[in-house]
Amino acid sequence: MKTLAFISLSVTLCGCLLISPGYGAEKVYPFKFAHAQPLTHPRHKSMEFFKQKVEEASHGRIPVEIFGAGILGNEFALLDMVKIGTMQGMRGGLFERVNRKYLLFTLPFLLNDYEQAKRVIRSPVADKVNMEARNNGFYVPATCLVGGFRQYTNRVRPIKTPDDMRGLKMRTPAIDTILRTMSALGASPQQVPYTETYMALRTGVVDGEENPYSNIVEMKFYEVQKYLTVVNSNVNPDPFVVNLQWYEGLPDDLKKHFDSAARAAMIYSDQIWLDSEETYRQFLQKKLETNVLSEESRKLFSDRVKSVWQYYVQQGYFTAAEIDEVLSIAKGK
Repeated sequence: MKTLAFISLSVTLCGCLLISPGYGAEKVYPFKFAHAQPLTHPRHKSMEFFKQKVEEASHGRIPVEIFGAGILGNEFALLDMVKIGTMQGMRGGLFERVNRKYLLFTLPFLLNDYEQAKRVIRSPVADKVNMEARNNGFYVPATCLVGGFRQYTNRVRPIKTPDDMRGLKMRTPAIDTILRTMSALGASPQQVPYTETYMALRTGVVDGEENPYSNIVEMKFYEVQKYLTVVNSNVNPDPFVVNLQWYEGLPDDLKKHFDSAARAAMIYSDQIWLDSEETYRQFLQKKLETNVLSEESRKLFSDRVKSVWQYYVQQGYFTAAEIDEVLSIAKGK
């Protein structure tokens, strides 16, 4: 009875023992993960895929709990929880705080299509940026893309040239490259938490926002917007952010299972997220007045924001040579 009582107490206090047929009593490593997207969103679906993979591979020794829809707080709060270890993992738009070098992949008009983006985000350059997140107390086993290319919506006027952006109050995430891009285009960037953006658009606190098609639909931003501009400005990285101390506490065999499941989940995320973008695009074209930028118009936007590229090189975030390396990888060289 004393032995059973001790085991029961151990499980209650720290969840550290697993008793299963054929395995005996083994230590378990609970993994709590959160994000701010709806439960119908591709990000959530890809994490359900991760949960299944890692629990099967680890024979239940890494049990996963997923908290979606911002139920545990906004992305700032979630990243703080992972940083201090009260939660083990998250995905969201604050990758700059994980490693500021992720901004390299977010430079405006750096990439032209999804194939280029996938080559870059799965390249040795991205692996190096993932590894450097350790310096900030995070472990990133793999990175995928935040859906498709980012587009602009607003309720004031159609956007056909960079000058049409002038004076628009545009909601942006707390991503420095996007803030600087909006300023370079003459818009007024407004930082609003993702989960509060709908109300900010509805009440006129902001005129517009920028996001992939999937986010615009899933968060119902289109209900309080009038115009959609297909600008394909950039596509953001979506690192799988994990508390470094928790990861380093895993036995080597569980690290392999965790990393393998994470990489598979990020590839799956790209697959279902990017495949869904066309459906979301078609939906939005029925809801909003849509303008697709021509190559000539897109070049006007690209030329207007070259100062954003120059800023990060001057500030030492990354070098012109690293930008050239990314461009080379994007082109398959």
